[in-house]
Amino acid sequence: MKRRTIPAAILLGWAIPALAGAPTPLNSIRAIHELTNEQAGTAIPVEFEGTVTYHVSGDLDLFVQDGNVALYVEAPRDLSVTTGDRVRVEGKTRASYRPDVVASQVTFLGHGPAPDAVPAGYSQLIRSELDCRRVTIHAQVRSANVVTYGKFSSIYLELLVDGGYIDATINASNEGILRQLLDAQIEITGVVSGKFDSKSQLTGIVLEVPSLLDLHILRRAAASLESLPVTPMDDILKGYSVNDRTQRVRVHGAITYYEPGSAVVLQDGGKSLWISTLTEKPMRVGDLADATGFPDAREGSLTLTHAEIEDRGVAAPIQPQLVKWAEMATGTHAFELISTEGRVLMSVREADRDEYVLMADHHLFSSVFHHPDAESGVTLPEMKQIPVDSTVRVTGVSMVHYGSDPFVGPVASELLLRSPDDIAVVAGPSWLSVPNLIFTAIFLLLVAGTAGMRGWILERKVRRQTAALACRIEVEAALERRRSRILEDINGSRPLPEILNEIADVTSLALHGAPCWHVLIDGEQFGAKPANVESRRIVSEEIPSRCGAPLGAIFAAVPLDRQPDAEESESIRMGARLASLGIETRKLYSDLVRRSEFDLLTDVHNRFSLDRQMEACLALAREQTWSFGLIYVDLDEFKQVNDQYGHRVGDLYLQEVAVRMKRQLRGGDMLARLGGDEFAALMPMVGSRAHVEEIAARLERSFDEPFEVEGYCLHGSASVGIALYPEDGTTKDSLLSAADAAMYVTKHMRNHADEVSAKSDGGFAPES
Repeated sequence: MKRRTIPAAILLGWAIPALAGAPTPLNSIRAIHELTNEQAGTAIPVEFEGTVTYHVSGDLDLFVQDGNVALYVEAPRDLSVTTGDRVRVEGKTRASYRPDVVASQVTFLGHGPAPDAVPAGYSQLIRSELDCRRVTIHAQVRSANVVTYGKFSSIYLELLVDGGYIDATINASNEGILRQLLDAQIEITGVVSGKFDSKSQLTGIVLEVPSLLDLHILRRAAASLESLPVTPMDDILKGYSVNDRTQRVRVHGAITYYEPGSAVVLQDGGKSLWISTLTEKPMRVGDLADATGFPDAREGSLTLTHAEIEDRGVAAPIQPQLVKWAEMATGTHAFELISTEGRVLMSVREADRDEYVLMADHHLFSSVFHHPDAESGVTLPEMKQIPVDSTVRVTGVSMVHYGSDPFVGPVASELLLRSPDDIAVVAGPSWLSVPNLIFTAIFLLLVAGTAGMRGWILERKVRRQTAALACRIEVEAALERRRSRILEDINGSRPLPEILNEIADVTSLALHGAPCWHVLIDGEQFGAKPANVESRRIVSEEIPSRCGAPLGAIFAAVPLDRQPDAEESESIRMGARLASLGIETRKLYSDLVRRSEFDLLTDVHNRFSLDRQMEACLALAREQTWSFGLIYVDLDEFKQVNDQYGHRVGDLYLQEVAVRMKRQLRGGDMLARLGGDEFAALMPMVGSRAHVEEIAARLERSFDEPFEVEGYCLHGSASVGIALYPEDGTTKDSLLSAADAAMYVTKHMRNHADEVSAKSDGGFAPES
């Protein structure tokens, strides 16, 4: 009873002086907490004291706490306070997820200890029981990155706690600690904040952490990232495991959208929810329904997943609210049934949907009708044809696109139409259109020229011929300009798919708009192939190659009533020649690039590529203060292979050696052939010398098994030497020299007994 009377007393105490023109400010965080959002939205003045628990100089976010109550304050940008500072806040209340304050002035009063951090669990956090308070949690770090938001950089952690996932942002940008945090068990202290959708609904928890001093590693990861085995991409699901204790919930509302086998949208007053479901049973839009499922936040919005829907059969249709584009852009009507007006710019039927592109208030948005499943037996109606520039009213469910941020500006949105009847023409195209004006002008000319009909006809004929000639010249000039630009692009760096699409467009222009596309020999397709090719005459031309089989073909879908002619043949032949030039030039360029970076015999990197990668590693290592390793590999007695079995066997032996050594390296490591029988392995990031020595040992062991080459069984070995930056050198040449010297030490330490043993076993002799 006491909790109910507090807000009334507060408002009464504020309202009585307000009637006299001098409202008394609310003077405590607790008093602000007792307000409803509706009350806070009236901008009640406040003046209270509290202790700072989080603030970054130059940012707007300020969290203050007094006892066991805390509050978010939007602070002046020039404020500079830190955790433990006692401040007085003056400003006005504001409606948000919960009432908060927009400060006009924050005054420093003194410095003291920060409020005690409360141990917190996931259920307390997600229920907002500790909103804005300083807490301590235990968690496992799932990801750690430095991110930039505006001009502020911070460490962003994704944490697994008992019960769910939360995020944490730390006022620091030290990338050196990130790898230590991954998979570690930590204790972290910060202020409870939240992630919200465009309707200010809570979609997740963010812990605002003042500094790295508030994070303590309790137990490091069991294994380093470098020691993890490489998992095949199609096998990664074998490491997946979930212990989900999320409880099923039930919601109630009227159906505003239904896509069988995919989703249902329910709306209850101003609240609406996207519900993912596989149900395909009949349901009627406008009926009341119950849905049960599991709560989740996907793509920044609340949703119900794995849901079951029960249509109650009671009609309670929702009347769509008429909104303008500016209201849609705020995202506050996400998943609600709305109506809006716009001008049609274009409409297109795609394989799975009809889309109308509209403009309202100089902004574009789409209205989409998803086709029913072809296997459902529902006949797809013809797409409603609406003249361009018509004003229409569309009704549907407002969707907010993934990645939209309502707190920094308008969000991207579209409307999901329930049926083709959800789009209706309000006003036709303006009469003052270009075709209508031309028709009017021609009509007036006919009336005015009745007396001089013969002369007018002759003059009109001359004008028509002149206009046609000018148009033809302009088209040919445009074609020539685009052909020249394509030739420049072929010799430049523009991607081949873009060049082929441009060639298809130019060929289409030469064929008076007939759709054109390329199909390459590997099946790739570029250009605009129409859906109804059966109703057109298909013209094709092979894309020639300088040598060998054709590279593919170019196709054009010409109207059936257009007869073949020389211009048509020349146009499509021109497209084929341009495509051939583009493809072969790109192949030549790619081949030259590969030859400059890879050894042609072993297909591993060459000396030039290794030098360039080492320079990059040196630059990063100097900036980030990390280590990297280099292993020098020299094949033992390789000359005997060439002398005894010939250079072909020697080349095949080198190829097998390269394949084996590549298998011993990690995903980010590089193997390069320096020349002859010398190789080098570069490890861009290592934890210690022991890591390099372990990989060097694996490279040596890769020679343990004999090599089967051209019917010969060759027993090989290699001498290796390692160098570590910066202990063994700080330049590329010094590191190579150190690794080379270490390799020669290893080679010379081989005792005479090993050499005698190798000779007694036949060395590289073939086995029967």
